[in-house]
Amino acid sequence: MIIKHGLVMDPASGLSEHMDILVKDGKITRIAPDITDDSEEIIEAKGLVVAPGLIDTHIHFRDPGFTYKEDIHTGAKASAKGGFTTVICMANTSPTVDNVDTLKDNLERASKEAIRIYQAAAISHSLKGQEEVDMNALKEAGACGFTDDGIPLLNAEFCYKAMEAAKALNVPISLHEEDPAFIRNNGINHGKVSDELGIYGSPSIAEESLVARDCLLALRSGADVVIQHISSGVSVELVRTYKKLGANLHAEATPHHFSLTEDAVLEHGTLAKMNPPLRTEKDRQQIIAGLADGTIDLIATDHAPHSAEEKSRPITEAPSGIIGLETSLALGITNLVKPGHLTMLQLLEKMTINPAKLYHLPYGTIQEGAAADFVVFNPDETWVPTEYASKSSNSPFTGKELTGKVKYTICGGKVVYSDAN
Repeated sequence: MIIKHGLVMDPASGLSEHMDILVKDGKITRIAPDITDDSEEIIEAKGLVVAPGLIDTHIHFRDPGFTYKEDIHTGAKASAKGGFTTVICMANTSPTVDNVDTLKDNLERASKEAIRIYQAAAISHSLKGQEEVDMNALKEAGACGFTDDGIPLLNAEFCYKAMEAAKALNVPISLHEEDPAFIRNNGINHGKVSDELGIYGSPSIAEESLVARDCLLALRSGADVVIQHISSGVSVELVRTYKKLGANLHAEATPHHFSLTEDAVLEHGTLAKMNPPLRTEKDRQQIIAGLADGTIDLIATDHAPHSAEEKSRPITEAPSGIIGLETSLALGITNLVKPGHLTMLQLLEKMTINPAKLYHLPYGTIQEGAAADFVVFNPDETWVPTEYASKSSNSPFTGKELTGKVKYTICGGKVVYSDAN
């Protein structure tokens, strides 16, 4: 395969030049201005950006246990349509990924898909935050990191010991920061919108109190600690401060938290309900500032499919979460690059090489000898999401005009998604 005339953007090296890329046996064999080779397949990328395949550190494929919402196969298709060649699944399935058998079964089924699917294992048995899993055995069996995502670790000593264990294994530990003691109705920020709806929501201190604790524990433990789906400006400032003190902290921002505020709940109802919730415009701007200065080094979707029936329930009863894989890149371009908050290379850095480095994955870069994983996209094309490859369609971005359209996704030298099909 030759990818011709594209603007090759590689955040790892800072490359941003018009180049051709020659691919053989799933690897990049040559990058040069004009390559002539008798390749069977030529992808014309004139006017398009050729970037490393996107990597998402935080997704839910609902498999096993909730496959009416999503399964590994439909999740892989949604990933490919969004430009993702590598994703990391969370452990809150049924059964929970807290044992070697469930982990191996997931990885075995995932290995049959066209993209690269990794699996994080739980920190605690049944996500109860009390009994630690056998991290050594789970890492040996293929777990790329540990998380009880969806549920916070409320016992500080337990959390600290888990950090120490993760550090010994040289894998990240990712934390869901929401203290239920402060929350009455989760999924909606406690503020003007929840007041208007006549409910008591989830105040930002629920997140901030645990972020403060875990930043300190991260500093003391030395572990690679990920603050998941950060939603509060105060949380961003805490991460910034503790990073300066030397903590190995990483923070995820989701496209919905840098694109929307709590006002979206009034427009979209349950489609704008998620944990942690959308907060104020001030919080959104502080998240964008954190992305711009590197405090937040990961953009992750927290792709969370739910059925239409579930999302049609009253707002206090409907589950939290939205799908995100198919709109993530476009939301980054629309709301971060176009307004000038981030350069395209900075956006791509948080979606490719940063997650690859954190999880010690041999992907996320365009260089000779590297895996031929690419997203080829038109940075200027506008489009409106209407249909999804995901089994679910719970998104507040349906029907909204976005900029930046994925044209091809290539994984291991094979086209796994094409806009033409």
